[in-house]
Amino acid sequence: MHTGMLALASGLIALRFLPVLPPVWCVYLLLAAGLVLLIGRRYPAGLFLLGVGWACIQGQSALDDRLPPAFDGRTLWVEGRVVGLPQPTARGVRFELQGAHSRHVELPESLLLSWWGGPSVNSGERWRLAVTLKRPKGLLNPQGFDYQAWLLAKGVGATGSVKDGQLISPATHAWRDGLRQRLLGTDANGRAPWLAALVMGDGSGLSRDDWQLLQATGTVHLLVISGQHIGLFAGLLYGLVALLARYGVWPRRLPWLPWACGLAFVGATGYGLLAGFEVPVQRACVMLGLVLLWRLRFRHLGVWMPYLLAFNTVLIVDPLASLKPGLWLSFGAVAVLIFTFGSRLGPWGWRAAWLRPQGLIALGLFPLLWILGLPISLSGPLANLVAVPWISLLVLPTALLGTFLLPVPWLGESLLWLSGGLLDVLIRGLNLLSGVITPWLPIEVPVYVWLLTVIGVLILLLPAGVVLRPLGWPLALLAVFAPREQIPHGQAQVLQLDVGQGLAMVLRTRNHTLLYDAGPKVRDLDQGERVVVPVLRSLGIKALDVMLISHADSDHAGGALAVYRGMKVARVISGDVPGLPAPLQAQPCRTDERWEWDGVRFSLWQWQEAKDSNQKSCVLQVEARGERLLLTGDIDTHAERALLRSSLAVPTQWLQAPHHGSRTSSSMVFLKALAPGAVLISRGHGNTFGHPHPLVLARYQALGMQVLDSAQQGAITFRLGAFGSAKSFQERRRFWRD
Repeated sequence: MHTGMLALASGLIALRFLPVLPPVWCVYLLLAAGLVLLIGRRYPAGLFLLGVGWACIQGQSALDDRLPPAFDGRTLWVEGRVVGLPQPTARGVRFELQGAHSRHVELPESLLLSWWGGPSVNSGERWRLAVTLKRPKGLLNPQGFDYQAWLLAKGVGATGSVKDGQLISPATHAWRDGLRQRLLGTDANGRAPWLAALVMGDGSGLSRDDWQLLQATGTVHLLVISGQHIGLFAGLLYGLVALLARYGVWPRRLPWLPWACGLAFVGATGYGLLAGFEVPVQRACVMLGLVLLWRLRFRHLGVWMPYLLAFNTVLIVDPLASLKPGLWLSFGAVAVLIFTFGSRLGPWGWRAAWLRPQGLIALGLFPLLWILGLPISLSGPLANLVAVPWISLLVLPTALLGTFLLPVPWLGESLLWLSGGLLDVLIRGLNLLSGVITPWLPIEVPVYVWLLTVIGVLILLLPAGVVLRPLGWPLALLAVFAPREQIPHGQAQVLQLDVGQGLAMVLRTRNHTLLYDAGPKVRDLDQGERVVVPVLRSLGIKALDVMLISHADSDHAGGALAVYRGMKVARVISGDVPGLPAPLQAQPCRTDERWEWDGVRFSLWQWQEAKDSNQKSCVLQVEARGERLLLTGDIDTHAERALLRSSLAVPTQWLQAPHHGSRTSSSMVFLKALAPGAVLISRGHGNTFGHPHPLVLARYQALGMQVLDSAQQGAITFRLGAFGSAKSFQERRRFWRD
């Protein structure tokens, strides 16, 4: 039975790793073969094929429900209903529109829209909106968040920005949104948004600093609805019925055990619906139901059977849940607890039961966090020792009780005030802890190193006294002392990051690192913080020798301050120092300044007659063993002509397209003089500037240049001095990527 369940789960999660989906006829063949094997009692093989086939059907259905390519970037009038909880942002609101329709095209079932500067939007309302729609698209970077996979898993078929709109009908049956507004309007010692996250799973009121605090201390699971909250609430209901029955208060005509199990499950499911019924909640409710059923009828099945049934049930209902990190972390934490508690003889004392689980979960989830590219909290075990009982026994009961009693004058709000005060004490303590111990992001390593670390962790989770247990430490510590790729002397590793409409390039020699531009910052979206710093850390880079900001435009310099605060930067150079924030303390770009790192030569140039920030761009030439790269910032044709009179006007193998390939750059005379073999374009997909311009692309193609475009290929890397080819992260095929 267990083997069959494992085989079915393996088939369902295989979807996550497919580079492309098989054709429909092949899927039906898989299903037919699975049924034949089941009839022939080849249960593991049959269940595996059925799992793969069902997952592929659901994956193809989600892909088919995306915006047609012909309407990508077009503005349409659409009408639909707002669902879920709209999320206020710094300058607007983000919300999900379902059942939208248009006269021009059949729209996806679900749209994720942003309305900058728009009016208040509430769940349940129907709107008629003018929306610029885009097909799901995300940035592709090393160890980066896969936004496109996240959209597919949520069933979002298009994103868009609202230009105008009008309310068609007010909200109906929007009880969750109304309750959230009531919660946010209470005086909870200034922690009402935190209580909304705890009670309803709505984290939209938390700032980015709040999320960073939770991530740094490993306590995110406590402030979003998790299995722990569901289990605690169900346990309270079960315990209440059991207590009433023990003292003879429970009605004798009603058998207490079935009622206790039933009320616990109904209460947990209701709490889950209040929280939006996300994957961790689904897992908790399904597993709780199975455990309660086990308590009533099937005690002989053990603990792993309910676990596997819950895992398969969640994936059968939604196979795309395997694309969500929450599924792996949620089920992973439960598996660690089952493995560590269930494999030991005799019960633990109360101290061990309180101290050990946090350390074991941190150790057990470490490989999962690593492979998912998520930061690892070193302070998590210590923080959770206090935070788990504090939230579970003090904050959550008073918050839930206060929420249910909000209709009662004074009483509900008083309980929420108390809950907010208790939560405030905890948050202050977490702030102190996060300032002492910072999270760690392991570097990217070969798969075999990660697998050895997994084996080491599994050995360490075995009971004390197992002969091989001491061997787990050297295997687990491979994560810290993993072998790193050494760049040969005289070569440079070049990485153009995918930062959308902007530029950020990392250049590494054997012992030095330079960052050319730091990505854009648009409203509250800072790619220096979200992309550049995490990628640098994942590469094992702890400090920058030089951060060169070509000029002060926000698409090049917007993320500079975040990089400067997030890493040690020895020197900052810029072509437009007055336009940069004062904390950067930048030095001006000096024409003909040169230096050499590990056999790689660097040269700067700037047009002295520049009149605007684009023309002031500090140009960088990098030469390694005779192979050259030219980074040009946003210079235009006037600056290009001046550059052709400088010492940098020599044949160049790699060229960063000036001004993202705009019409005012990349003149034919400039391109012919440099004769690059490849052109690097960094831009945003469907950007409003029209970069790169078709005329410029035609010039590149006419001269036989290879065009490497971040909007189509993601991050791009190559080794300067090796005279090789470039690699893009789009080459790591996944079925959900265009």
